[in-house]
Amino acid sequence: MAVPMLKLVITLFFLLALLTSHIQASPGNSDLFREYIGAEFNNVKFSDVPINPNVQFHFILSFAIDYDPSGSSPTNGKFNVFWDSDNLSPSQVSSIKNQHSNVKVALSLGGDSVNSGSAYFNPSSIDSWVSNAYNLDGIDIDYEHFQADPDTFSECIGRLITTLKNNGVISFASIAPFDDDEVQSHYLALWKSYGHLINYVNFQFYAYDQSTTVSQFINYFNTQSSNYNGGQVLASFISDGSGGLSPENGFFKACQRLRSEGKLGGIFVWSADDSKKLGFRYEKQSEALLANN
Repeated sequence: MAVPMLKLVITLFFLLALLTSHIQASPGNSDLFREYIGAEFNNVKFSDVPINPNVQFHFILSFAIDYDPSGSSPTNGKFNVFWDSDNLSPSQVSSIKNQHSNVKVALSLGGDSVNSGSAYFNPSSIDSWVSNAYNLDGIDIDYEHFQADPDTFSECIGRLITTLKNNGVISFASIAPFDDDEVQSHYLALWKSYGHLINYVNFQFYAYDQSTTVSQFINYFNTQSSNYNGGQVLASFISDGSGGLSPENGFFKACQRLRSEGKLGGIFVWSADDSKKLGFRYEKQSEALLANN
């Protein structure tokens, strides 16, 4: 091969590598809005929440937990309902999806607590956990306490997602980590082995301090986007303003900056239960921002 041609091939190779690297590091802006619902039993209904037709909208039922109905003993992947199923029943899921073609509904597994104690990820074995957890619909992974090492967590969750996707049971999966050493060690192990199967990263930016500034939020977002390299990372806030960057203190300004940089993978909110008393004003604002992508 002539030297000029060889140089051209090498140059093209590196350009493609750079482009591929850029795509993996920054999936781009998205019009995805997601909201957790049902964990606090505030009688909130799907129909209470404003749904902008110009966004992708995901409700996330919170939570399905593999504990017995009393919340006292882990059940190794046999999940029970720990959300407000009186107001958020299967028929109501079907109804909201029939009314709004842009709405999808997922189940979140785990959560922070069950009754008055922590909800632990505590499988007796990988194979039995995956087998027992089989009959689920769409999923979000939100375990926050662990009685298993990161590799076991990774294999259990990764194989569960693989099984559900291969069987056509779910069309997407998400994870909901936050900046805690134990939490991150488990979710980053999962990401390393199974990140290609995880569609969305619902990073809990509201777990950072309540005094978080816009510039700090941007730095946190960039750090976690690097940790979950190639993932669609969503910005987030908590409705009651108890942590992270709140809407009152610049959350939407931060989102606009991320969008201008092509990094806003969507917005999610914890939670509809708390937003109900606020008239869902920040949901409306979030969806309007995303709809203008």
